[in-house]
Amino acid sequence: MPTEPVANRAPLQPNAFIPLPLGAVKPAGWLLDQLHIQAEGLTGHLDEIWPDLGPNNLWLGGEQEGWERGPYYVDGLLPLAYLLDDEALKAKAQRWVEAFLAFQDESGWLGPVQAPRYKPYDQWPPTIVLKVLTQYHEATGDSRAIEVISRFCAYLRDTLDERPLFDWGMHRWADLVLSIHWLYNRTGEAWLLQLSDRVRAGGYDWMDHFAHFAYPDKMAREACILPTHVVNNAVAVKTPAVAWSRSGESGDREAVYRALENLDRYHGQVTGIFSGDEHYAGKSPSQGTELCAVVELMFSLEVLLSLLGDVAFADRLERVAYNALPATITPDFWAHQYDQQANQVLCTVAPRQWTNNGDEANIFGLEPNYGCCTANLHQGWPKLAASLWMATGDGGLAAVAYAPSRVTAKVADGQEVTVELQTDYPFKQELRFAVHCSRPVEFPLWLRVPHWAEGAMVQLGGEQARTAEAGTYQVIEREWSEGDEVILRLPMAVVSQRRYRDSVALSRGPLVFSLPIGERWEQIGREPPAADWAVHPTSPWNYGLVEGEAQVVQHPVSAVPFDPAAPPVELKVKGRRVPQWQLEHNSAAELPQSPVESKEPLEELTLVPYGSTHLRVTEMPRVEG
Repeated sequence: MPTEPVANRAPLQPNAFIPLPLGAVKPAGWLLDQLHIQAEGLTGHLDEIWPDLGPNNLWLGGEQEGWERGPYYVDGLLPLAYLLDDEALKAKAQRWVEAFLAFQDESGWLGPVQAPRYKPYDQWPPTIVLKVLTQYHEATGDSRAIEVISRFCAYLRDTLDERPLFDWGMHRWADLVLSIHWLYNRTGEAWLLQLSDRVRAGGYDWMDHFAHFAYPDKMAREACILPTHVVNNAVAVKTPAVAWSRSGESGDREAVYRALENLDRYHGQVTGIFSGDEHYAGKSPSQGTELCAVVELMFSLEVLLSLLGDVAFADRLERVAYNALPATITPDFWAHQYDQQANQVLCTVAPRQWTNNGDEANIFGLEPNYGCCTANLHQGWPKLAASLWMATGDGGLAAVAYAPSRVTAKVADGQEVTVELQTDYPFKQELRFAVHCSRPVEFPLWLRVPHWAEGAMVQLGGEQARTAEAGTYQVIEREWSEGDEVILRLPMAVVSQRRYRDSVALSRGPLVFSLPIGERWEQIGREPPAADWAVHPTSPWNYGLVEGEAQVVQHPVSAVPFDPAAPPVELKVKGRRVPQWQLEHNSAAELPQSPVESKEPLEELTLVPYGSTHLRVTEMPRVEG
């Protein structure tokens, strides 16, 4: 059974919402289907087919790799195993956990002293191990995890001056501080807070980086440095809030918003992520975004929700999770991209205008370009599922992000309750919550109303529905009885957003919509099911959008939620070909400045969710008439 939720202990700042331990939230509906697909795909079998995670991995007593890939993999494998209560996956995860627990020397150092090709005593891989062990302890209560984390923190306390943070660990120090604070909240030992202060002091100053943002343009290859790396930035988005949880300084808290504002202003993409292939790459939808950045930004937003609680963080989390994440992994979860493009019209091994990535960065395969994403992609869906619900400081439960699920936790009077959410969200707009309890119990139920949901309505039982203000939490505080229901309706208007060079992109609720392009898949390496694939277009892609009313067409959600062959919702719109817009450097050329003229015939176009595409045009020129 999972342990109880633990809030920040003074003098840390109180959580806006208290994370529930792994296992308290269970997926249902389409999300459960999605997690089963993941288990049957790469996550469930990666160690069997990829030598880097095989029995010869240095973490497992072998001689290969031994840096971040094993910890990365288990950081997603372990929560997936416990969310599905899958004994085979739990056994796979436990093998790694036992290796982590045993791989600590007398000094407290955790893991190999030096992996091949890397500097000795690199604190970054153990930082990921700590993330794994915190989840493991919450799911199992195994006290060995606390002991190992504590000994490693003591090692840092005694050696940080001699062996300061460097490279990746120096730029991702917030992940280390999160685990130090996690331990402090359970032990109350004051030296841990002093250690977190020293880690911050030795880490990169992201607050200054975002306050005085010096990188408004696409990076030149020779100018790329660790502070411009897209994954470092995805991790860093939460850093000011992690710092604020200790400092309490308003400047730290406000720096979160400066970070997101600057990343959006100069490098933002329509899916809520920012470009980085694999460094800052500007706003063109033909630039790429690394998959590691997608899953790390999701985790950062989940942390931000817990610490600060802003509805906007959940809105962005859903936009990233329901668009950028599924689009860059095949529906069967056996292949992924290193880089995805919002306007992605050709996936081949060919030179593109990346900042510093290789020619194979946008093909679908086992480890295109570099294997970090092969190891790290697994945390995206499981951690989202585990973060859908959180506890509140007033003894209640909060639905902070939406997908079919159920949560079981103790509420105000210590009684255990279950709240079940039945919904096809984000594809449909109705959410039905049902409370299950052994006796009547009073507690507050917090329901998030997204900023885009103007005219939202909440209805309790047979009572009259009432308006729920967009961008707020609706708090229903009452005595609940078995079977009580709340219905939340979130109107999903089709929204037209101005994008790069005055192009247009359409969204509906958290979903972004794209023009799908016909696909021809070509196997170019390895063997199925984990083969490498190029994807060629078989239909025209260079369309512009004639702005006007979009017709929404709904379909059932299939057992493969983001299957391009069966999208759950479509938009019917009008458009014309834009002949002057062609390929350039094996990608869609620079978007023509909108509005554009076209004398091509007016056509009806069908747009589908971004996550249901492999080849697509998402930001489209605006065509007059």
